[in-house]
Amino acid sequence: MHKNVGPSLAGGRQLALLPTLLTLLAMLVAACGSSGGPSTSGQMAPPDKQDFRYSVSAIDDFGSLDPPLIQSATDAYAVQTIFTGLVQFKNDGTLVDQLAASHTVSSDGLTYSFTLKPGLKFSDGSPLTANDVAYSINRAISPATKSPVAGYLKLLKDFDKVNSGKMASAIGDSLIVKDDMHLDIVISKPAAYFLQTLTYPTSYVVNKKLIDKYGDKWTDHLNEGAGDGPFMVSSYNHTKGLDVVPNPNYYGTKPKLQKLQFLFSGDTDTTYKAYLSNQYDYAGVPSANLDEAKTRPDYHETPALVISYLSMNYLSKPFDDINVRKAFSLAIDKDLLVQSVLKGAQTPTNHYVPEGMLGYNKDLKGLDGTTSTKANVNMAKQLLQQSSYGSAAKLPPITFTYYTGSPTVKNVVTALAQQWQDTLGVQVKTSAVDFNKLISLENSTTGNSGPLQLWYLAWQADYPDPQDWLSVFFAKGGDYNQFNFGQNTGANASQQQAIQDQLAQADTTQDQNQRVQMYNDAEQKISDQAGWIPLYQNKAHTLINPKLHGFVDTPLGITAPDAWGDVYFTT
Repeated sequence: MHKNVGPSLAGGRQLALLPTLLTLLAMLVAACGSSGGPSTSGQMAPPDKQDFRYSVSAIDDFGSLDPPLIQSATDAYAVQTIFTGLVQFKNDGTLVDQLAASHTVSSDGLTYSFTLKPGLKFSDGSPLTANDVAYSINRAISPATKSPVAGYLKLLKDFDKVNSGKMASAIGDSLIVKDDMHLDIVISKPAAYFLQTLTYPTSYVVNKKLIDKYGDKWTDHLNEGAGDGPFMVSSYNHTKGLDVVPNPNYYGTKPKLQKLQFLFSGDTDTTYKAYLSNQYDYAGVPSANLDEAKTRPDYHETPALVISYLSMNYLSKPFDDINVRKAFSLAIDKDLLVQSVLKGAQTPTNHYVPEGMLGYNKDLKGLDGTTSTKANVNMAKQLLQQSSYGSAAKLPPITFTYYTGSPTVKNVVTALAQQWQDTLGVQVKTSAVDFNKLISLENSTTGNSGPLQLWYLAWQADYPDPQDWLSVFFAKGGDYNQFNFGQNTGANASQQQAIQDQLAQADTTQDQNQRVQMYNDAEQKISDQAGWIPLYQNKAHTLINPKLHGFVDTPLGITAPDAWGDVYFTT
């Protein structure tokens, strides 16, 4: 699933993830329990004690609970308890059939044929058929839905025609319903990662009758049988949170929890303190409290497929100039940032594809031609002087935007601003907005010189493939290329466009080793363009109620639908 991470962190053959990748993910999952996992012994507590209070810190409401509108990790995590799609990842990263009982792929790699599980139902008991799957996917790519992440389905045959309104529907074209149990999906070109894109909420199945009845307000009525997941909505309060309870019509392993509460819990400091006073069963650990938390038996450290980074708008001065982008990047001492501000909680990085992912390139070079994550002060100063602006004094005003609710993020932003001041003599204005507002501003920056110039975010893997880290951000028309890489008037735009052509070729190359080599080469070229400013690869630091059996943080940031059946409180 897609995650802009906010304050809280394939004729007739089955497609499986590479053994190497599964090994990496298995190692990461194993590491999740190395700091003392939740309770694995003891009797199950009675039903009235099976209430999981999951804190959702530092947001006032979900950005959306409509699957094709999901853009944040927080929203995606909640939505995955309510809705499912044809395929899904298990907690260890293995791709499995979900609503589908089986699937096959044609010899040319273009037609995916799915057979659904028998007797599927929505949570209100009404039947779920192949027509519902086709409706949901078609709705996601239809222009009327205005999905900012419809591009996850751009491999569909005639996607562009449907998404632009030139074709009325993909049903009967790329979405072919054979009968209630059988559906074919036709794509425009073979792509090794296509099934992985179907794990993203854009292709989750929604209940058409609720949308027909309530229109854009249908997510206020999720309790009327919206989904087909392990849980169903019992209540949704836009200021307090979302309560879900077991779905009696779920086709898989039924949850033992009797209620799962997603509770809006305030900023990260407030949430941490509230956990300590037994108000929640799960909470993140602020960096300032890390040493204290590490002494607790309920503390967990999870390696995560997450990179925190800075985006620079290529259509906004001064970041239209590659030398300015490079100077801002090289002026940052990532080692110092992690040690002094983050208390060693994260790992400094120059990478765009994180360690633990297929396609991770340990030999990637930074902008100074080394693998160092320290500042290169002399080169940073020289590059600023070589820029079209010539000096710090001639730079236009710069606004650095970040999200509220996390003292840690605020401290990181403050430290970065100070480093630019000390090294380059550049003053930047910082601006804090709500996380959902920042995502909205980011969407509005696509193709424009504003509203954003420079901003802080983090990204967690939707699926374990380098395409989700490189093409999603840097390809032409990539859903998250809001910073206008390649689509700008800068002196290096043609070089960026050549990288985009390379990414498009890598996306559809069938030889996996060749794909990886192409992505590695493209990543190095993106790095040389100062595509982002990668800061650090994240680890999740959390406290989990020791009586909670079977619940773990995973590197992909998911809890698989059937995995909820293993989660319960002990006495």
